Amino acid sequence: MITTTSKRGARLARPTAQPESGFSYHRDFFEELVDSALAHATKIGATDAAAEASEGCGLSVSVRKGELENVERNRDKSLGVTVYVGQKRGNASTSDFSKAAIEQTVQAAYDIARFTATDKTSGLPADRDISRKHPDLDLFHPWAIDSAQAAELALECEAAALNTSRLITNSEGAGVSAQQSHFFSAHTRGFRGGYASSRHSLSVSPIAGKGSQMQRDSWYSSMRDASELASPQAVGRYAAERALARLKSRRVPTTQCPVLFESPVAAGLLGGFVQAVSGGAIYRKSTFLLGILGKAAFPDHIDISEDPHLKKGKGSAPFDEEGVKTRARQVVGAGIVQGYFLSTYSARKLGMRTTGNAGGSHNLVLSSRQTAASDDLDAMLKKLGTGLFVTELMGQGVNYVTGDYSRGASGFWVEKGQIAFPVEEITIAGNLKEMFMGIQAVGADAYSYGAKTVGSILVNRMKIAGS
Repeated sequence: MITTTSKRGARLARPTAQPESGFSYHRDFFEELVDSALAHATKIGATDAAAEASEGCGLSVSVRKGELENVERNRDKSLGVTVYVGQKRGNASTSDFSKAAIEQTVQAAYDIARFTATDKTSGLPADRDISRKHPDLDLFHPWAIDSAQAAELALECEAAALNTSRLITNSEGAGVSAQQSHFFSAHTRGFRGGYASSRHSLSVSPIAGKGSQMQRDSWYSSMRDASELASPQAVGRYAAERALARLKSRRVPTTQCPVLFESPVAAGLLGGFVQAVSGGAIYRKSTFLLGILGKAAFPDHIDISEDPHLKKGKGSAPFDEEGVKTRARQVVGAGIVQGYFLSTYSARKLGMRTTGNAGGSHNLVLSSRQTAASDDLDAMLKKLGTGLFVTELMGQGVNYVTGDYSRGASGFWVEKGQIAFPVEEITIAGNLKEMFMGIQAVGADAYSYGAKTVGSILVNRMKIAGS
């Protein structure tokens, strides 16, 4: 056992972490910190309190044109405390784990709560919603990699891109990242829980062509378990092929036509739906989908499901940020919205029950009942017929109050189901409400982008602003 001493002489036991974990603190030490914070909050008069201790660490290495550029190691720790005085709330945090710092942080949160206005919807989750048993979702896979090994992988990835074609003339670099974290949280309504998780990635951004004709693209692989990452060669080659395909891009005349969103880009449409039906947007009445519950937001062949308990899932969690149990559910069924994304606070604002989404959504899948196993990208291009195939979007031109959508785009012009030529410097515009209802097909080329999985999406009509 190692002990630390605060300025006031108080001592806290700090068990050292297992060497293979890469962490500096054990979970039992975090439990001690959290319990100490909660006990002090109760002692000074808090009605309720919650606390979370966390630690994160990792390695990031980048290379460019065959040479090492950066090696970064990160390590951070934090204790966050939320205190309730009746229905008044205050929170504070610290990176100092001494007893004196914990007490000062709790006092700061308490003082903020005392001088905050009463909010009738404020408070910890109801007992019926609190998670008591937490399934192991296999989220922690530490990667025993050092900076030299990471640099070697990044160099292999970049070399694979550069060697794909003599037309790959430059590189914005390649990188490897190995990250992991763990936490423990608890509150005075009986919740206790925590877990470790990891996220590792490999990426590269090659440049094709020369001068004014240069085109850049990128690709990456990201997994909780490094053994499941795509090979450096595969990532490098695919990134290079994407950059090469963009050579000789041009603009198209302003028009209206169907638009096919490539699956990684299509995930953004799903993200737009999540934002529009999140509790905060609903109770503030700042969404174009206000009052959509129980009504159609999509055609009747579209379903959206949420499963927080997928093993190794990037959006998996046994409970949300408030300690509320998470459940698999149907968010959209046959086009009808069956649920919002609610935290305890937003649910109370709406007179509803939390959906366990404090902190965001969990492993969403958008699918179509019309999708066949043979509906790969080639099949989706045939369904597009003549129109725009979008592979990249730029800017943040989405108004979630009105649903108006306008973003810079690049991709390919498609004629009679075949790619005709690459396209750049155009803008696509529409309204998300109409775009959702205008989804004609979803491809079988499903791709997981973070916590969202979706195939390519074909929208029946959008405005294209070009030359």
